[in-house]
Amino acid sequence: MKRTPQVSLFHSREWLEALRQTYGYQPIVFTTSPPSADLANAIVFCQIESWLTGRRLVSLPFSDHCELLVDRPEDLSILMAAIDEELEKGKWRYVEARPLASIPGRANQRAAKIYYHHQMNLAPSIDELFRNLHKDSIQRKIRKAEREKLDYQEGTTDSLLDSFYELLVLTRRRHCVPPQPKRWFRTLRDCFGSALKIRIATKQGKPIAGMLTIRHKDCLIYKYGGSDPRFGTLGGMHLLYWKSIQEAKNDGLKSFDLGRSDAHQAGLITFKRRWGADESKLTYWRLGGSRESDTSHTFDLLRENWKSRLAKYVFANMPTSLLPAVGSLLYKHIG
Repeated sequence: MKRTPQVSLFHSREWLEALRQTYGYQPIVFTTSPPSADLANAIVFCQIESWLTGRRLVSLPFSDHCELLVDRPEDLSILMAAIDEELEKGKWRYVEARPLASIPGRANQRAAKIYYHHQMNLAPSIDELFRNLHKDSIQRKIRKAEREKLDYQEGTTDSLLDSFYELLVLTRRRHCVPPQPKRWFRTLRDCFGSALKIRIATKQGKPIAGMLTIRHKDCLIYKYGGSDPRFGTLGGMHLLYWKSIQEAKNDGLKSFDLGRSDAHQAGLITFKRRWGADESKLTYWRLGGSRESDTSHTFDLLRENWKSRLAKYVFANMPTSLLPAVGSLLYKHIG
């Protein structure tokens, strides 16, 4: 189904393989197509089997969104009935879907999490794209990075991956959550090959900002980033965004995907708006289970109760060197 417009980076064989290799998640596809035929439709899930957070189907873990690849309403009805049957068997705590829109005709679905998604249209010229950037907070920062003579490096070498991961750990520490294990990013690199790029901004040889992007079809996707707060005024991250946009435009891509933002992250949402990106609401839907079970979905959902406050306190006071090990233990249960 590679030619289907709704097929995203997160449906790709490379993304599914990275999930399998890193976390052991096994993919499962609901389709009306017979085994010997090409897929005419599909709803793709991964099976998460965790003693900590339960057994569930998620479409798809660590993915910003994952559209239901079904065009005909009658096919969707058949597939949703099959999913309901799976839930009735009691094998799964719940089923979670992450489409760009709601699932039509589902009375038993409920919103589990709200995000905002931002994507920039690259049709305008480079000059026009720059003029569309917020003058004070974006244009000025890009020019600041240029005046500071920040160096820009890109590639997939181990040294760039090491620099990126160190910056990611610093950022996750500021957010009071552990980072995903380093092997996740190494596996993404190995699975996506030249489509993935690590971008690093340095000041006098010191990495100060890092970004990981993946190219899929006619879109460049920003997926992960991190920075050193001691150099936050130098515009390192702004430089990386602008370099990515310029590259995508020069390569003839149609859009730059800035990814999702949690609904409570007002500062991040404002930051992405100021790049001239189009904004849409992104809702994760759950079928089955109970509302009480939602607190095990992500660290963000745990924020609402005492477990969240305790976790944030522990992670905030934990030595930075221990955070990656904690992430390695926990993330396979999160999905």
